[in-house]
Amino acid sequence: MQNIKVTNIAPGAADTEFSIVRFKGDEKTAKSVYEGFQPLLANDIAETIYFVATRPAHVTINDLVIMPTAQASATIFHKV
Repeated sequence: MQNIKVTNIAPGAADTEFSIVRFKGDEKTAKSVYEGFQPLLANDIAETIYFVATRPAHVTINDLVIMPTAQASATIFHKV
C-alpha cells in the first residue's frame, strides 16, 4: 500500500484569471459572466484544498462539488 490519496474538487462559477483566458483577454466579457451574483473566489478553492490535504491519514475525501449559493447547476444561476 502506497498511502496515496486522490480527491476530485469540482468548482462551480469561480472568478479567477481563467475567466480572462477563457475569453482571450477580454476582461469586460469575463467580468460580465459574474454580474448579478457572488461567484466563488480562488481563496475559497485554496482553503478547500488545504482542508482536504490536512485530513488525518485514515480520512480520504473522494469528491467535492463546490458552487456559489446562487448556482444550482452547471447552467442555472439566480442572478439579481
